[in-house]
Amino acid sequence: MKAVRFHEYGAPDVLRYEDVEQPLPGAGEVRIRVAATSFNPVDGNIRGGFMRGPIPVELPHTPGIDVAGTIDALGEGVDAIAVGDDVVGFLPMDGTGAAAEYVLAPTAVLASAPKSVPLADAAALPLVGLTAYQALFDHGKLTAGQRVLINGAGGAVGGYAVQLAKNAGAHVIATAGPRSSEAVKSAGADEVIDHTTTSMTAAVTEPVDVVLNLAPVDPAELAALVTLVRPGGVLVNTTVWMPAPSDEERGVRGIDLFVRSDADQLAKLVASIDRGELRVDVAERVPLAELPTLHARAAEGAVHGKVIVVPPAA
Repeated sequence: MKAVRFHEYGAPDVLRYEDVEQPLPGAGEVRIRVAATSFNPVDGNIRGGFMRGPIPVELPHTPGIDVAGTIDALGEGVDAIAVGDDVVGFLPMDGTGAAAEYVLAPTAVLASAPKSVPLADAAALPLVGLTAYQALFDHGKLTAGQRVLINGAGGAVGGYAVQLAKNAGAHVIATAGPRSSEAVKSAGADEVIDHTTTSMTAAVTEPVDVVLNLAPVDPAELAALVTLVRPGGVLVNTTVWMPAPSDEERGVRGIDLFVRSDADQLAKLVASIDRGELRVDVAERVPLAELPTLHARAAEGAVHGKVIVVPPAA
């Protein structure tokens, strides 16, 4: 089969499109014929060798944490899933990824794929959808009637976070640049702040219950977000290289989010898609052979929105 792998850490040019032996599923695993994976910024950090502590991978390594595809073979003891089932999943971050024609996955990370979007497009959901869900509900404890500020709402996580918060009955304030402000509005934001022209601390005049920071802001700007949170509220931060600030005197908690695979939550997100409550946005569809070029574009800041990566047709 074809796969993209890197045999050493380094710049995007370490990625190779090459022939690899097709894997065989072990106990509790299935083999998936990949319809698509997606690009996530963490893929570039793993390839560059910056995540060797928290995410140790074995070289050569195939990237691609998200997968959407069709079950092609079953390992021993697998009976809750069948050959031919369409699935979506967030693969173990330290394991072999889905930038290939086939990938192995533990059944515990998989959910049935949504039926209302093309199977390949479902690869745009798992990591970013789960990040948004866990930030808002596991950590932010967001409920109907609360006010939430989503900083960096124009990105892939932000698109899901705005929709999920709005669907939960929250008042959603979002920051976005001119390029993404219309998409953020259409996702359901009640207020959109143009962060390129307006200070958030000036624009947000009433306290919020939850701040979700998705943007790589400087430490002073991140600290300023805490002042917008009501006493007892929470700031959830996904830029984990910069610890979330808190304000103990006012009981404002700062939480750093490390997303985890959760098939039950993923199934909830899939159900929301099929009910028409959650939109899957795909900015680009890139052939698997062009993944090295995609990594290079991302390193230059030239990738916007969610990009899925599609292997050659069978």
